[in-house]
Parts: sequence; structure tokens; C-alpha cells
Amino acid sequence: MKIVDTIDEASPRVLARLTGLFALLEALTSGFGQVIIPRMLIVSGNAAATAANILAHEALFRLSILAAFLGVACHIVWTYLVYELFKPVNRNLALVAVFFSLVAIALQSFSGTLQAAPLVALQGGSALAAFNAEQLKTLAFVFLNFNARVFDAYLVFFGFWCVLTGYLIFKSTFMPRILGLLEALAGLCWLTFIWPPFAHYVSPSNQILAGLGEVSLMLWLLVRGLNVERWKGQASARISLMRQVL
Repeated sequence: MKIVDTIDEASPRVLARLTGLFALLEALTSGFGQVIIPRMLIVSGNAAATAANILAHEALFRLSILAAFLGVACHIVWTYLVYELFKPVNRNLALVAVFFSLVAIALQSFSGTLQAAPLVALQGGSALAAFNAEQLKTLAFVFLNFNARVFDAYLVFFGFWCVLTGYLIFKSTFMPRILGLLEALAGLCWLTFIWPPFAHYVSPSNQILAGLGEVSLMLWLLVRGLNVERWKGQASARISLMRQVL
């Protein structure tokens, strides 16, 4: 009986810590692949220098593409875990959050695909024989700029997800409300990318505040997890309510 109780108590804690783990993995892979490496290689307003950097560091650029898609995979798992973690609070709202997250993941995946396009363009080939070397560099730079716009759109939908998740945390009884407020604030900061000129104008303040919310939640889930008894209490209350409705 004690073994069963231990397993029963461990399950929500494992769920919380897995959620924190995949949040960390997504942040590392996506950040490394779609932010850090591109910023190292892309020279603003200079297609020729950017092309030279990509070709000179082709292995690193390929690694960034791989990391970007690993980030997508981690984000899918993370979305599912967050839904499982917070559906006892409000299942319908948790599903709405999943919708926004799936749109964000689709844009994140498209951004990763576009990230591979410049390398294809710069390597030429029979399909691109009509373009000269300078035109191929310009084409690669256009792909990179388009990729940046798609990534901004990804941040917007991710921001909606953060706001909804922050609300779910705030309404939960098993996690501190301050984490919900910080996560919702992070979402509002990402929503500034609805209009990229404004987002870049308030940068890096918006990114720092967003990072504070994301890191706080991630560390809490990894280190503290959640209050198991309160999580079970909200889960039981939701099940009882569903039975009454049915």
C-alpha cells in the first residue's frame, strides 16, 4: 500500500519536473539554433558578408538547423505536458492554450525550414543556374529576412500561450501565483512582436522581462515541482464537476 501511495504521489511531481525539463531543452535548442548562431553569422544589411560567414562556417550553420528542429520536437512534448499539468484548473482554457501553442509550433517549424533555404541557395545547383553569384547571395539574404519575420510571428502566438498559461498558474492552487503573473508578463512582452518595429524599439527590456518569467517557471518546476495534494484536490474537483454536468 505504501508503494502504491508513493507512486501516486510521485506522478504529479514527475509530470511537473518533466515539464520543466522539456521547457529547458526547448529553450536551449531553439535559442541556440534560431537566435544565437544566426546572430553570430548574419551581418545586418550585408548579403555578401552574411553569405561568406555561412559558407565559412557551414557545419555550424547546419548544426543551427538541426538544433532548430530539435527545439520544435521539444516544444511539442512541452505543450502536451503543460496541458496535462494544468487541465485540472480549467480544461477548456488549457485546450485553447494548446491551440495557440500548436500554431506557434507550426510557425517555429516553418522558420526552421526557411533557415535551411539560404544554404541551398548559396550552394547553387542546376535548379538555380539562371542566377549569378551575387543574385544567389541576395536570395539567401532574402530567405534569412523572411525567416526573421516568421520567427517574430511565432513569438506572438507563443506570447498568447504564455498569457493563458500564466492565468492557469494564477488560478491553480498548487503553484505560487507570482509565477502566473510573471509568465503572463512574459507573454505580454512576446506580444510586442505583433509590431516588430515596436518590439525592437523596446528591446532588450521586453526580452529580459520575458526571460525572467520563463526562467522562473522553469526553475520552479525543475526544483520544487508542485503541491501534490492541492493538484489532486483540483483534479478531483474537476472530475466531480464533470460528473454533475453529465
